[in-house]
Amino acid sequence: MTTDANTPDPSAAAGKPAAKDPRDLPDVSDLVVGVLGGTGDQGRGLAYRLAKAGQRVIIGSRSTERALTAAEELGLGVRGLDNAQCARASDIVIIAVPWEGHAKTVESLREELAGKLVVDCVNPLGFDKKGAYAIKPEEGSAAEQAAALLPDSRVTAAFHHLSAVLLQDPQVERIETDVMVLGDSREDTDTVQALAARIPGMRGVFAGRLRNAHQVESLVANLISVNRRYKAHAGLRITDV
Repeated sequence: MTTDANTPDPSAAAGKPAAKDPRDLPDVSDLVVGVLGGTGDQGRGLAYRLAKAGQRVIIGSRSTERALTAAEELGLGVRGLDNAQCARASDIVIIAVPWEGHAKTVESLREELAGKLVVDCVNPLGFDKKGAYAIKPEEGSAAEQAAALLPDSRVTAAFHHLSAVLLQDPQVERIETDVMVLGDSREDTDTVQALAARIPGMRGVFAGRLRNAHQVESLVANLISVNRRYKAHAGLRITDV
């Protein structure tokens, strides 16, 4: 049975609350977003785009000096702090550190990230003469590794398939792409989807529970191959949603 705008929701008629429209997302404009690894290309690009959209952003780095320098270069009210201070001062924390330092960085911030909404965008990849290839961590994915190391945090996965070149290019006004968001709490994934939608041209799409993060992370190896062959900065669009 289907309903349209002129047909009452059957669940409401049965005395049940109407189903939530998956396109209704919360207002996240007042939340502070910290980006751990914000001095790297991907983290810096995300910090720039979110700050440009009016979000309050803090760049985190192992080096306070590097964080301050990156924040000053970006402008837009971006602040720079060391990783621990960044985690404490933020409502949402994006992990954008290199895969090689992922576990060590996450584990060292367990206390500071307790109670926080964490968004892991790290892609476990290796490179050889044949190009990029996916690595499968023991926990299943980088996001699941973060969840295992952060038992008191709410871990989601998103922002994996974005071109750092496009993110950082001030001449690019809109980034026409979808962001696949994974997590085990609808409230948390809705929040991350809403955050993605703050960036012009971007849309957050729920893509499953955290256990499905590996194939999303590993798809980046395919996009790297696409980009190399076609000299492009490819992204993704989900159709019929």
